[in-house]
Amino acid sequence: MKPLTKKDIQQEVFDLYDDYAHNKLDRRQFVERLSLYAIGGLTVSSLLSFMSPNYNDTAVIKENDSRINSSFITYTSAKGGGTIKGLLSKPKSPKNKLPGIIVVHENRGLNPYIEDVGRRTALENFISLAPDALSPLGGYPGNDDDGRALQKKRDRNEMLEDFIAAYNYLKKHKDCNGKVGVVGFCFGGWISNMMAVKIPDLGAAVPYYGRQPTDQDAEKIKTPLLLQYAELDTRVNAGWSAFENILKSNNICYEAHIYPKVNHGFHNNTTPRYNEAAATLSWKRTIAFFNRILK
Repeated sequence: MKPLTKKDIQQEVFDLYDDYAHNKLDRRQFVERLSLYAIGGLTVSSLLSFMSPNYNDTAVIKENDSRINSSFITYTSAKGGGTIKGLLSKPKSPKNKLPGIIVVHENRGLNPYIEDVGRRTALENFISLAPDALSPLGGYPGNDDDGRALQKKRDRNEMLEDFIAAYNYLKKHKDCNGKVGVVGFCFGGWISNMMAVKIPDLGAAVPYYGRQPTDQDAEKIKTPLLLQYAELDTRVNAGWSAFENILKSNNICYEAHIYPKVNHGFHNNTTPRYNEAAATLSWKRTIAFFNRILK
């Protein structure tokens, strides 16, 4: 039997996975509904395997890449979860102090994909910190299903405080020039938006397919924003129009891009929702935005 490709998968399966990944369906419900699409040569097990993240051979920048220094540190989040673990990455021999970037994970903790994004960011001549908001519960458990279950046990506003504390840690780091931005994905997109709300001197924020702040919170934003959305992500996109109206009325510096015919999670190269063209273009825009504003 030939391997599955994205062309074999109906859009409804991607939508089901989105509901499952965002805790609208438990695993039993997801499998039951997935069985409706197990026809012809497709089986439930093959669909499950295909939709699940592959962390074995997808890292863009390996853990031992000789061009960067990357190691785990801890910092204190007094208003959040206490002691938080994070992956700190920077170029091997920076000539000057560098801008800092907080890299914020999805709703499942600091998994290998987000660690990889932290290393990718460092290779672009930034110092990055990718915290694990699951630290108070033992950290990312090694798989995304258990990671989602753990993250549901934490209050999202306490986790927001953990990432604000990461900003304060990185801003004062000896290798940082004091200018710090944030990039986040899914849950991390919401965190990125909310850091722009909560931190008056945040340098720049790049939320990928992140829920928007409330209208009241959005009024407080001063930070330049680069907003990355997926056309097929109707769940998140529903809040964009109202958010944009507030940004416009308050003369906030922002760019917004809606990538055509791609799903929520298009930047994550470990799952079939990944879209290489959109991921590559959006990341090029992200780095150019940070370079323009933070350097």
